[in-house]
Amino acid sequence: MLFLRRGKKFKHGRNEVQVNFAKALDSFLKGAARGSTLAMVDAGLVYWEMGVKSEAIKLYLRAAELGDSTAQCNLGISYLQADPPKYDDAVKWLYEASVAGHVRAQYQFALCLHQGRGVQQNLREAAKWYLQAAEGGYVRAMYNTSLCYSFGEGFPQSHKLARKWMKKAAECGHSKAQFEHGSSLFSEGDSMKAVLYLELATRTGETAAAHVRNVIVQELTEDSRHQAMVLAHNWCALPSSR
Repeated sequence: MLFLRRGKKFKHGRNEVQVNFAKALDSFLKGAARGSTLAMVDAGLVYWEMGVKSEAIKLYLRAAELGDSTAQCNLGISYLQADPPKYDDAVKWLYEASVAGHVRAQYQFALCLHQGRGVQQNLREAAKWYLQAAEGGYVRAMYNTSLCYSFGEGFPQSHKLARKWMKKAAECGHSKAQFEHGSSLFSEGDSMKAVLYLELATRTGETAAAHVRNVIVQELTEDSRHQAMVLAHNWCALPSSR
C-alpha cells in the first residue's frame, strides 16, 4: 500500500509532488511484485498511457486471474481494442467482472451482447446488463437503458421508463441525453426547461442542440431566457458528482 500511495502521488502530482510517470511506474511495479492487484492495475494503466500495451495487458491478466474486477474489466476492454480484436477473451473477462458488480464491465458486456461481438446477440440479456449498470450509476448505461425501453429492445416498450432513464442520464451530464430530454420537454410544451437541457447539451458539444435551443429561445420572454441561462450556469457550476 505504501508503494501504491507513493505511485499515485507521482502519477497525479499530489501533495506538492511533481508528476513523474517513471517514478510512478517504478512504485507501482514494486507494489505489484509484492502481490498488490491494485498496484498491478495502476502499473498497467501507466503502461497503457505510455503506449506499451503489451506490458499493460500482462499486468491486467495477472491481476484478473487473482480476481480483481477492475483488472478483469480493463483486460476485457484491451482485448476488444486489440488488432485484431480478441472477442472471445474479451467477453470472458467482461462477464467475470460484470458478475462481480463492476458497472463499466456490465456496460461493455451489454454492448457485446447487443452487437453480437464474441457472443450470440441477445437483446434481452443486453438490456438486463444495461439496467444493472444504470442502477449502479454508470451514465452511458442509463442512456442505453432508456433506448431499450423506448424501442422495446430487450424490454417491453415503456415510454415512462424510457423518459425516467433519459432524464437520469441527462442530469448526470450525458450530452445526447440532455439533447433528447430537452427536445422532449419542448414537444410537451415546457420551453424553459427544454432550453436548460439544450443549453447544457450545447456546452458539452452537441451542435444540433444549439440549433433547437436557438429556435425555442425566440419564443421565450427575455425574463424566461435569462432564467434558463442562469439555471444552466448554476448547473454547470455544481460538482461533477451530480
